[in-house]
Amino acid sequence: MDNYTLRFAIKSDLNNLVGLCERHAVFEQSEYDATNKKELLDSHLFKKDPSLFCLVVEHKKELIGYATYMKQFSTWDAEFYIYMDCLFMDDKFRGFGIGEELVNRIKKETKENGCSHIQWQTPEFNKRAMKFYDRIGAQSKSKARYFLGLK
Repeated sequence: MDNYTLRFAIKSDLNNLVGLCERHAVFEQSEYDATNKKELLDSHLFKKDPSLFCLVVEHKKELIGYATYMKQFSTWDAEFYIYMDCLFMDDKFRGFGIGEELVNRIKKETKENGCSHIQWQTPEFNKRAMKFYDRIGAQSKSKARYFLGLK
């Protein structure tokens, strides 16, 4: 596929980014509440020292995919790594190598940040993503993920 741009998100992308997040949640069979998400993402992505970084894929002035990541510390490894929180492409744009390009860009950012590796997770039912991750050389590690709400 041609005619797409991979770039860092800008403030004017926020409404569309929230829409992509919602489609991502639906794909992962999760609930999503868009309330205040634009403002919250703005506060993390665009402050002086961002706690979150976001790459977007734009095609014909429409966002068709995104990946977010952040720097985290591993006590076991005693070093920093990049945690890729989200990687999502609209369904009709999958299979063109764009996801791999997003991962390669995050690999570049990982090296530039002095980090040793990238970690992420995907739902067990997302076999297509697992096949993709296996193909690019990623290794899986089984763990259960827990959530503890504080509200």
